Amino acid sequence: MDVKEVRKLDAYLKRLFGNPKIRVVPRPKKDDSAEVYIGEEFIGVLFVDDEDDDRSFQLQVAILETDLEDAD
Repeated sequence: MDVKEVRKLDAYLKRLFGNPKIRVVPRPKKDDSAEVYIGEEFIGVLFVDDEDDDRSFQLQVAILETDLEDAD
């Protein structure tokens, strides 16, 4: 992912979720993914999928069981 693509993804996710605090940040030493934050909280990794000449992106978000317990 280049800087231009990261900016487009950042703007898209902000619009999609209606949250200006979302940030897409390039990963050091990786060009196939970026990190996604809400404010300072890391929420997931955005991966590039170039399979079959059809570029797409996948957002992987892990939810820890302890995070669910805190929601009660």
